[in-house]
Amino acid sequence: MLPLLLLIIVLHSHMCLSVTVSTSKPKVEIHEHTDAVLSCEFKTEKDPNPRIEWKKKGKGVTFVYFDKKFAKSYAGRAKIEGATLTIHSVTQKDSGEYRCEVTASEDHVNLGEATVTLNVLVPPHVPSCEVPSSVFVGTGLELFCKDKLSMPPATYRWYKDSKALTATGDAPYSMDTNKGTLKFKSVSKEDTGMYRCESSNSVGAPKSCVAKQLTVVEYPWNMTMLIAGASGFVALILFCCICICVCRRRGCCKTREPSSNRIPHPASGLEPSHTHSRQPGSESESPLDFFWVVFEEGGFE
Repeated sequence: MLPLLLLIIVLHSHMCLSVTVSTSKPKVEIHEHTDAVLSCEFKTEKDPNPRIEWKKKGKGVTFVYFDKKFAKSYAGRAKIEGATLTIHSVTQKDSGEYRCEVTASEDHVNLGEATVTLNVLVPPHVPSCEVPSSVFVGTGLELFCKDKLSMPPATYRWYKDSKALTATGDAPYSMDTNKGTLKFKSVSKEDTGMYRCESSNSVGAPKSCVAKQLTVVEYPWNMTMLIAGASGFVALILFCCICICVCRRRGCCKTREPSSNRIPHPASGLEPSHTHSRQPGSESESPLDFFWVVFEEGGFE
């Protein structure tokens, strides 16, 4: 009985001789350019001077506070009180997961840690807006708006001539309030106007870009005629090719050889006369003759 009692006492003493680390606020949300307090409390059983470290977790793990010194990016704008870390005038780059580690070498369990997540809230900034100055009637169009700095991410609204646009079922456009896009399937003259975009989130007042003029114009008459003429010419060439092919297949385009050039039958006893058949590409024939000779010899079959 006595050995069992001694074993329990030893095990209990080992359990007590350990460092404990905790935080009173595991998630901190704070506005940009204010001070962030990342709390860390610890308790050791034997070690009066434990080693305190702070690390930040991102793509890798980087030191914030090590060997009683701050890393360069935190030097002069952070302080340690006990194990609690305070970062002054935080920015969006300071957002992330921080880990407080306390090492007490004299304790049986000599390492304890606590994690604190910092979210830096950023109000809306003036978004960048992409609006072309002019576009032709009937073409598709997409306008872009983006605020890359706000946190939480901004939502967007478009205005035309200072009136908010609403994407109803019969509207000639569609909007994505999360991506900031405004899409037109086919613009008309009525879509001409001054367009601007507004970004907003729960942190601060909305911000808007400068309104830009969009003009929807008709195609120039000379361009319309050029497109129509080119289309007609292509259609005519295609039609002629189809007609020639049909004629060739039906035998309508084959020409008879002159009687003087025919080769007599061997039974007649006459010597065959020399035929002077035209060869494609001869110098004396025209491009049209070459075309017909190729057809006669079945070159396009």
